[in-house]
Amino acid sequence: MEFADIKNDIAFRKIFGNEKKTEILISFLNAVLKLEGNKKIDWVEILTPYQMPIIFGAKSTILDVRAKDLAGNEYIVEMQVTDKAGFAKRVVYYTAKNYSSQLNVGEEYYQLKRTVFIGILNFEFLETDNYLSRHLILDVETLEHKLKDLDFNFIELPKFNKTENELKTLIEKWIYFIKNAKNLSVIPPNIDDKGLKSAYTEADKHTWTQKDLHAYMCELIRETDQKTEKMKVIETRNIEIAKNMLEENEPNAKIIKYTGLTLEEITELRKGI
Repeated sequence: MEFADIKNDIAFRKIFGNEKKTEILISFLNAVLKLEGNKKIDWVEILTPYQMPIIFGAKSTILDVRAKDLAGNEYIVEMQVTDKAGFAKRVVYYTAKNYSSQLNVGEEYYQLKRTVFIGILNFEFLETDNYLSRHLILDVETLEHKLKDLDFNFIELPKFNKTENELKTLIEKWIYFIKNAKNLSVIPPNIDDKGLKSAYTEADKHTWTQKDLHAYMCELIRETDQKTEKMKVIETRNIEIAKNMLEENEPNAKIIKYTGLTLEEITELRKGI
């Protein structure tokens, strides 16, 4: 088996936005939200099913995977690879907008259903050691949870460091899959959940069409190009900082500390000052 990188746009939406394999999303939602017994989700309608991008290398035509359960509650599952400016505000805005868009003209507020946001982040976002956190609207003194319709959940992948042998709960196995699937060649032997098994099977690139594989590779190239451009911007900025520090006769050690440039690079810059 050769598993895709689940953090890739194409792979993520192909797996979690699969209308024919809704057991994948159902299993994931139950694991993240710790739902058990009669509270477990057993049916979802995927509102943004996986679609191939019209132009290879472009973003796919859906922004996130969104779904609705039998009770009408809506779920937004989003993958974020980099920490973009305004991310926290965008999460609140996007979730609230999804919540308010449920009502049509003339409908009553009581018809609104809960909206649950789940962000899978490939960067550290919160000041906690927990890799999974849940955020509700609570009374700051009594912790009363009266405003129940907005629910925010974050999975911070860098904070999850369990090995395959340490996995016990279903959510641990899910996060391990998302973070490490691309480095595996077989489904781990401790996977007994139907939804997660299906996710591994769908992530196997040997089962993909040529169009899917092409789109996946184009997305990898696009991500690499973005990282390269970002590194160029950072490098240019650090060079300018180093030049200013050299003009102020700052010592090499201090310049290295603040710019990350090597001694050889600083020496070359000094020649031009």
